Amino acid sequence: MSVSAEPAVHDPKSVETAAQSFWDRNRAFEVNESSDKPKFYCLSMLPYPSGALHMGHVRNYTIGDVISRYQRMTGKNVLQPMGWDAFGLPAENAAIKNNTAPAKWTYANIEHMRSQLKSLGYAIDWSREFATCRPDYYVHEQRMFVRLLRKGIAYRKNSVVNWDPVDQTVLANEQVIDGRGWRSGALVEKREIPQWFLRITDYAQELLDGLDNLPGWPDSVKTMQRNWIGRSEGLEIKFAVEGSTDSISPDSISVFTTRPDTLMGVTFISIAGEHSLALKAAAANPALAAFLDELKRGGVSEAELETQEKRGMDTGLRAVHPVTGDKVPVWVANFVLMGYGTGAVMAVPGHDERDFEFAHKYQLPIQQVIALKSPKNEAEQNYDASTWHDWYGDKTRTDLELVNSGEFDGLGFRGAFEALAERFERKGQGQRRVNYRLRDWGVSRQRYWGCPIPVIYCNKCGAVPVPESQLPVVLPENVTLDGVKSPIKSDPEWRKTTCPECGGAAERETDTFDTFMESSWYYARYTSPGAKDMVDRRGNYWLPVDQYIGGIEHAILHLMYFRFYHKLLRDARLVDSDEPATNLLCQGMVIADTYYRESANGNKEWINPADVEVQRDERGRVTGAALIADGQTVMIGGSEKMSKSKNNGVDPQSMVDKYGADTVRLFSMFAAPPEQSLEWNEAGVEGMSRFLRRLWTQVHKHAAAGTRHSAADPASLTAEQKALRRKTHETIDKVAGDYGRRHSFNTAIAAVMELSNSLNKFDDATANGQAIRQEALEAAVLLLNPITPHTSHALWQVLGHAETLLEDLPFPQCDTAALVRDQVTLAIQVNGKLRGTIEVAADLPRDQIEALARAEPNTAKFMQGLAIRKVIIVPGKIVNIVAA
Repeated sequence: MSVSAEPAVHDPKSVETAAQSFWDRNRAFEVNESSDKPKFYCLSMLPYPSGALHMGHVRNYTIGDVISRYQRMTGKNVLQPMGWDAFGLPAENAAIKNNTAPAKWTYANIEHMRSQLKSLGYAIDWSREFATCRPDYYVHEQRMFVRLLRKGIAYRKNSVVNWDPVDQTVLANEQVIDGRGWRSGALVEKREIPQWFLRITDYAQELLDGLDNLPGWPDSVKTMQRNWIGRSEGLEIKFAVEGSTDSISPDSISVFTTRPDTLMGVTFISIAGEHSLALKAAAANPALAAFLDELKRGGVSEAELETQEKRGMDTGLRAVHPVTGDKVPVWVANFVLMGYGTGAVMAVPGHDERDFEFAHKYQLPIQQVIALKSPKNEAEQNYDASTWHDWYGDKTRTDLELVNSGEFDGLGFRGAFEALAERFERKGQGQRRVNYRLRDWGVSRQRYWGCPIPVIYCNKCGAVPVPESQLPVVLPENVTLDGVKSPIKSDPEWRKTTCPECGGAAERETDTFDTFMESSWYYARYTSPGAKDMVDRRGNYWLPVDQYIGGIEHAILHLMYFRFYHKLLRDARLVDSDEPATNLLCQGMVIADTYYRESANGNKEWINPADVEVQRDERGRVTGAALIADGQTVMIGGSEKMSKSKNNGVDPQSMVDKYGADTVRLFSMFAAPPEQSLEWNEAGVEGMSRFLRRLWTQVHKHAAAGTRHSAADPASLTAEQKALRRKTHETIDKVAGDYGRRHSFNTAIAAVMELSNSLNKFDDATANGQAIRQEALEAAVLLLNPITPHTSHALWQVLGHAETLLEDLPFPQCDTAALVRDQVTLAIQVNGKLRGTIEVAADLPRDQIEALARAEPNTAKFMQGLAIRKVIIVPGKIVNIVAA
């Protein structure tokens, strides 16, 4: 491009084309492990190829790009890769809707989204790109699963699952919303089907302990993970069971409780509908059998269990209290699941809100067994079961004791726990246990567009892993979807194979992996492109990830599996580190205004903001809105997360086409700190465009004034020149901290804007003045480079430099000598109230400062008639005169 000093019009398109062509020609962002620089691995969560970027993508990847470019300017060997989380149910649904194959739809979307990412100028090493739906990626996943199967970490068992009858697949608990599937909206059913699992529970304690070694992760994420792992210490206690009829044989029920001190308050036992005793009882009780069948409808998420109406039925069985020998009824309850704990709960309605609600509904006994040692008033003395649970719950309290508990009366929590543990362990009725809320990871899904699970079923040999030499098991891509059954389930030829052990006829597994499998190890594959295994020795150079970036919505599932899979890689001796990422940044949502009209049936028809004209009063306050097409009123729905459902998304490409990539990048970093929600405002985008045009003009105007000037002699600078140079280096110091330590990109931009404003006021055509302006403009261009790399690339040349990769230039360094002030402004207070200011030499003696402060006219007026008792001087800031 031309480097003419003429004040050319800022044309974002040509500027971006020139910069991106230079980067492509020089393969600027491809990196390897041979560098002698310290490494820095910056990774943003890989996108799903849905068809087009949305503003959430733009914000996420711009944050990563700013960090990557800054770190490279500080002398790091920076890796920033990109790939595609390409499997998943949305592709199947889109294929059915558009009458195409998921593979064709996915690959077309990848091509389009890649071009969009490149148009934004991200410093990505595209040589490492992959799509998780390609066999050369998922073959490693299959190989790892085979190894885990042989080690016993992968296993198969029957499991009660959330079944979506429309999408014909298992749903995770988090995918069940108000009892319905998150995509189809169908009422979810409970089904017991064979599922493949990974033993993440074997790593529960390590996953919990490891959180203490992640100071660079947000506390909120670590708290969510701790709660999800849910470590609890308690007792597992056996209740013998007596049957009410001869057809049901005696058995026992095991319960786990963290509050064995409440054991004497047990008045019934709750069991899951899938519990073996419930099924036995139902065989002789048609009403109970019908109730169990009814319980199969609805999801199994904890949120649903907590909010649904508590329902149950007496099985007719009686459990024997392990201390008193009393008979307590055994009830099936809809809030107990086999997938959690033992599938049975000892119910203490006197001290548990849920049990109290259930007992109250079915008129079951309620017994108080905990009381205050020294009640202070009548309210504390009189037991009220409806509120008791609110103030007994803290096990560490020392002001509570057991009552109505026989030999255990008077004991506190710890004393009762130890006494009961010793009793049950001696008699073989129970034992101490550590339990976790975390369940093993169910990794199989009954859908087509996913990685085939490498298992073969043989009538003689059972479930047999596919030999590694026969991998990958390739998913056929040229298929037709009917929206009912998976193509590989309905294709006998694909299923047909031979058993690798006996050579007999066999069939392939037709379930595919949960897509969290692909996203749990993708970060490692980036480090080792072309490796014969998942990751090779290059992984230990790059890992752990130095900065990971993604939404807080992934705090539990993805980030938990991400950490777990890294430990599997470590135990397979593929990597040496314990955790996959050292630092985590969770960016906020992008929100935008919503508009709608109500249809005749009361439904809301959401209207895109681009199609709406907002009406304002003379003060700029919003008074209404109208549809541009017809001029008629639309309702304002408030600001919400950009989504297809509310039709309030903004097409990033339209913004790039209108304002340029750098303006879009600049606004996405300026509008809010990374962790907070960003409110989309096109007026703000226009403001960023004006700022870039102003900087463009400043640089060209300066360049047009003459040749580049050498550095000024600090000793010969005027006060005004010193002030601008100080502002330049204050800005450098702040922006470096904002980029590197605080990730406060909005304040970094604001600091450069302030420097630009100072430049506008600086009118000095002397050699020193031009040199000071050159230094300030060079600093501004380099400081903005991580955010506006195209513009910086062009302006650097206008400032007299050869075309170069700015990321390989050193980040501007603050000259601390330039920060020293000759003059300082001091605030003068009289008895703590501001009365005036004075400007003094920075090194003026204290007695002279005091004299000037007392003589300041306004200060002197407020001191009339007062005697000075003390003068407090805070150097460089305040003079406080204490008088009476």
